Amino acid sequence: MSDIIDTFNVAASGLSAERLRLQTIATNMANARTTRTAAGGPFQRQVPTFEARQLDPFGDELDRATSRVVVTGIGSDGRPPVRVFDPSHPDAGPDGYVSYPDVDVMQEMVDLMSTNRAYEADSSAVEATRDMALRALEIGR
Repeated sequence: MSDIIDTFNVAASGLSAERLRLQTIATNMANARTTRTAAGGPFQRQVPTFEARQLDPFGDELDRATSRVVVTGIGSDGRPPVRVFDPSHPDAGPDGYVSYPDVDVMQEMVDLMSTNRAYEADSSAVEATRDMALRALEIGR
C-alpha cells in the first residue's frame, strides 16, 4: 500500500513543480516588455530550480531510488537587457536607448508546451495508479 502512496507522492510533487513552472512562464510572458520594475530597471526573466529528493533514504533499494521533485527556488537567469533605440519612450536614457527584458516569447512558448507535456504525464501516472488501486480492491471482494 505504501508503494501506491509513494507513487501518488511522486506524481503530486511533479504536478506541483510543473504548476509553479507554468506560473513562472506566464510571469515571464506577461512582463516581456516591462522596462521598469519596483526594484528598478527592466524585468528579469525568472527560472525555477528543481531538485530530486529521495522519498525514503532508509528503505529498500526501490525506496532509495524513488525521488520526488522539490522546487529549491526561483531566480533570475541573469541575462543582460536588450537595448533598443527609442528616444520617445518614457524610460529612455539620455542616449535614447531603452532597456527591455531579454525574454524570448517563442522560447517561453516552447517551455510552456514542455511543461504541458510533463503535467499530462504526471496526470496520467496518477490516473493509472488510481485505476490499479481500484482494480486491486475489486480483486479483494
